[in-house]
Amino acid sequence: MIYKTLSSFAVSTAVVLGGLTAAAAEELSFAHFVPPAHTLTASVVEPLADSLAADTNGELTVRVYPGGELGKGPLEQYVRVVQGVADIVWGLPGYTSSQFEKTMIAEMPGAIPAGEPGYAAIWRAYPMLKSEFPGTKPLALWTSEPNVFIMKDHDVRTPADVAGLKIRVAGSTSAAVVEALGGTPVQMPAGDIYNALQTGLIDGVITGSSAIGDFKLDEVANSYTLGAPLGTLTFYVVMNQARYDGLSDAEKAAIDKVAGEVLSKSAEDAWNARADQVIEGLRADSNVTVIDLDDAQAAAFGDLTLPVTEASLKNIDGGDEVLAAMRGGE
Repeated sequence: MIYKTLSSFAVSTAVVLGGLTAAAAEELSFAHFVPPAHTLTASVVEPLADSLAADTNGELTVRVYPGGELGKGPLEQYVRVVQGVADIVWGLPGYTSSQFEKTMIAEMPGAIPAGEPGYAAIWRAYPMLKSEFPGTKPLALWTSEPNVFIMKDHDVRTPADVAGLKIRVAGSTSAAVVEALGGTPVQMPAGDIYNALQTGLIDGVITGSSAIGDFKLDEVANSYTLGAPLGTLTFYVVMNQARYDGLSDAEKAAIDKVAGEVLSKSAEDAWNARADQVIEGLRADSNVTVIDLDDAQAAAFGDLTLPVTEASLKNIDGGDEVLAAMRGGE
């Protein structure tokens, strides 16, 4: 495998022992805050690294720093890449919602029709979103699978079942959804969810079901509700613009070939596949409750969550135009 995942000690050793090899190739650092086993690795890191190596005869490689090795804290990911701490980072717009208010329209309940790819919607609207990504070149932008309720000791079948509960959210969009349902949103990084559920700091989570597997939430949650219109999450992989500009024309061409919808589709397809795998496993577990809402039950949630989208758009300059572009100009 061309890309490398190294601890800080291993990085130092590689520099000492492999100086001539490192000098012969251009190496891009890719920082993120999740473990190497996360869905991100196979769906984004490996395709990116393999594509760049193949198209440059190994002259452009990727070295990965997982689990916050280049700096703890997922909220600082974007700042980290702009400052050049890492050449490439992965992050969630929701963690710094105020910067990405137009991009996060894709997260809103009902914004992207069911079954339509979120990554394609975001890239259609990208000319109107570009200003939200200063100093960087986005390599991938995509959405998660639909959000679900992930609960501990609470079954959610109606909006009333959410009232008064503390629900972890990833950003302002899902926070508004929880408030519309009468719950209390609690924002925290994904890595903190496990302990928060285990200790009772929160009652549940709204996020995609792939996170259940990626963060082992099935060890602490015991009830899952599918089918409510709760929106999705959005993700970005961005590269420091100056770093990109400093590469050779051939190296830039290699990045351009894989960046955009190609890498975004790889990511979103993997998120959806992981979600399907997780849900299949939950259904086979007799110790947990999986609730599939019927159309009428889902509509009861939609009566409260879909107006969140309409109200939010009114507070975003040009929001209606962005949504129309995401939907293909309807």
